[in-house]
Amino acid sequence: MNKSIVEFQQLMRQDAQAALRSELDKLIDAADENDKEFFNNEFNAFANLFERFLQERGPSVEWEKIRPPREGMIKPYSDMVSACPKGQEKAFLDKLVVIKLNGGLGTSMGCTGPKSMISVRSGLNFLDLTVQQIEHLNKTYETNVPLVLMNSFNTEEDTRKILRKYNNCQVDIKMFNQHRFPRINKETLLPVATKDPYNPKDGWYPPGHGDFYMALYDSGLIEEFKKQGKEIIFLSNIDNLGATVDMNILAHMSTNPDNEYCMEVTDKTRADVKGGTLIDYEGKARLLEIAQVPKEHVDEFKSVSKFKIFNTNNLWMRLDAVDRLCKNGKIEDMEIIINEKSLSNGTNVIQLETASGAAIKNFDNAIGVNVPRSRFLPVKKTSDLMLVMSNLYELKSGSLVMSSKRQFKTTPLVKLGDEHFKKVAKYLSRFKTIPDMLEADHLTVSGDVSFGKDVSLKGTVIIIANHGDRIDIPSGAVLENKIVSGNLRILDH
Repeated sequence: MNKSIVEFQQLMRQDAQAALRSELDKLIDAADENDKEFFNNEFNAFANLFERFLQERGPSVEWEKIRPPREGMIKPYSDMVSACPKGQEKAFLDKLVVIKLNGGLGTSMGCTGPKSMISVRSGLNFLDLTVQQIEHLNKTYETNVPLVLMNSFNTEEDTRKILRKYNNCQVDIKMFNQHRFPRINKETLLPVATKDPYNPKDGWYPPGHGDFYMALYDSGLIEEFKKQGKEIIFLSNIDNLGATVDMNILAHMSTNPDNEYCMEVTDKTRADVKGGTLIDYEGKARLLEIAQVPKEHVDEFKSVSKFKIFNTNNLWMRLDAVDRLCKNGKIEDMEIIINEKSLSNGTNVIQLETASGAAIKNFDNAIGVNVPRSRFLPVKKTSDLMLVMSNLYELKSGSLVMSSKRQFKTTPLVKLGDEHFKKVAKYLSRFKTIPDMLEADHLTVSGDVSFGKDVSLKGTVIIIANHGDRIDIPSGAVLENKIVSGNLRILDH
């Protein structure tokens, strides 16, 4: 590239950085005296991320250097099945800290407040189920596994209020907040918030779950847990109901201290083609996300035959390794995800984010473990909610276990039309009771459709109400391999 162009770009980057710093300093000056240090720390962390964003040119991976995971990098779960000898559970659990990512709101499903407060089963929400699971471990094995919630500024207050109801539970619950970064105007590369570090509320964002490492380190909890003899962190999304404590993976991490990091992966299906995958890159395990893939290779990335597994975001890591990497600043070079959004006033903004799994490249002897699909049961949409509320699952000590009455251990594919089912309240109003799905393979519902009590779905069922039509499935109906169309004709599939 022409030398003068390179110099010009360098000067532009320096100008953008200086302008951003100047705006951030103004926001610090406008803060309450007690908050100035807090904002200074937040903005320093953001300025580092912004500087990396300005410096980055071209893709973060070179496609030609990508290799499938080498021998031993991904272990089959069967290798770990007997890793925890009977009677040793307490010794391993004594070393464990469970951390849940609790920064998300339920807005995409039409709920206000933290997503973890959405009722999932028998009137219990995600947080209730998580507390039950940990309490069951603590009581059964006479141990003290703490539960730690990483909140965002969006979820902290509501979560703090709800934690009071667990005061009598045998679980030590702690919280810390991820950082609060300024949204950047896409055109000017300056913060949306100009005069007030507290407002507008949509001028700020939590920077993705890759922020977990430094946020945990800054909270002081790592030192606290090290003093208690804790060694292993299990991190997962609070909306993944399959992410329970696995004694065998815990035992492996405890007895193989050279493996500093373990990512649970599971076999890709056609529904998971966009999920990040584990690769060998220049001899180290690395997470490859679809956002890093050059356009001409996206179809290859989505191929189930080439990239066979994807990241569940159930992550195990050694506490001392996280401490070391944060102290050395080695955790901060995770790939930046540029998330573009439009605010309610029409301003186009960018959010600079990172993903927690991307840190895998910084840990020594990191591995993947190919776990059963049952370890990945996320609730992102009402179609997922329908599955976990149905009789496909039984509730045991806060954990959802697939019913022994289901012949196949795969879940049915469920597609619910957006307009009538996307929001939780609307979705719930359309079912007198959740249908029996023990023998269901596939369900598609589109349009204005409601279900009576005790409906049973078997095989492939497709229900489509045309625009302006309404279909009510009567109570007690058994639909097996049926197509129900706009005028309530029921056809064999």
